Amino acid sequence: MPHAAQQFVGQVVVLDTQGPLVYIGKLEAIDADGYWLTEADVHNRQEGHSTNERYVNDAVLLEQAGARNVNRRRVFVLVSAVVSISRLEDIAAEGPSANPGAWLK
Repeated sequence: MPHAAQQFVGQVVVLDTQGPLVYIGKLEAIDADGYWLTEADVHNRQEGHSTNERYVNDAVLLEQAGARNVNRRRVFVLVSAVVSISRLEDIAAEGPSANPGAWLK
């Protein structure tokens, strides 16, 4: 049976997890164990001054500007950790943010 997220392969996605991490990157492949992302940004929601919603919102704005943060060339995310997946372009971003990218510093 094909994985429901197969439709997102080749696109930039947001993976929300059960833990403190959120992943944003290009979905390269899916297998039975998880998701392979490239040009990914791994963000710990417990670090920094930005809420998860603001962080993802700013990522949308930065992606539109061609400046999305990347801190992993390739990363594997266990399927058991992921609670939701969505295309970054499907995020209803509000903006412009008062200070997009401030969390990059």
